[in-house]
Amino acid sequence: MFKNLLSFWKGKDFLSKVLNEFEQMMINAEGMFKAVCEKLITGKGKEGLGDRIYEIDRQINQFERDIRKRIIEHLALQPSVDVPVCLVLMSVVKDAERLGDYAKNLFEVTEMMKGPMDKELFRSYFNEADKKLILLAEKTRSAFIKSDEALAREILGIEREIVVKCEEAIKKLANGNLSSNLSVCFTLIARYFKRIAAHLVNIGSSVIVPIDQLDFFDESERQKNMKSTS
Repeated sequence: MFKNLLSFWKGKDFLSKVLNEFEQMMINAEGMFKAVCEKLITGKGKEGLGDRIYEIDRQINQFERDIRKRIIEHLALQPSVDVPVCLVLMSVVKDAERLGDYAKNLFEVTEMMKGPMDKELFRSYFNEADKKLILLAEKTRSAFIKSDEALAREILGIEREIVVKCEEAIKKLANGNLSSNLSVCFTLIARYFKRIAAHLVNIGSSVIVPIDQLDFFDESERQKNMKSTS
């Protein structure tokens, strides 16, 4: 349905502006996450990274407000037109805004850590979860902007791998003997990685699920859509 509605809207000035701004939100969030992960894992980051992270987060928030304003103004002028797509956009723009928040939260974890990250220890808990999240973000943005159903289904498997690894990490932390500082920081990382993955899937799944299932993409639907790619 979403793909058909986007085709109907193709070339309309309103949709073009909204999608451009939404795509920029996603690009900004991806950039934040990449920069924060570099700082988190290597201990290295560009000078003034914290200020930059908070500035980008403010930009993402402004994009969200601008998009919502455009949607409200559009519906005020044409109250019976384009409602389904507007509902989808209102939902996913909030998810995109949350991506910025969690990238900011991850940066705050880097400031909590005492000493440099032990890379091998990080990999033993999270494997390649950070890299998979970057891949997930890129594929989600492409799936939504292009309304690519096959790609939207592909991201479900990536998200599941990230979630499983993070859940395993939390169980391992609960029964481990790391320092209190590392235990807290690793637990927060696992939590934030899971939430980022969840918001990305909310955005990606909007291409393939009915509007009433947005934000409530249950396991049965996940399995059904993942099987359709095999």
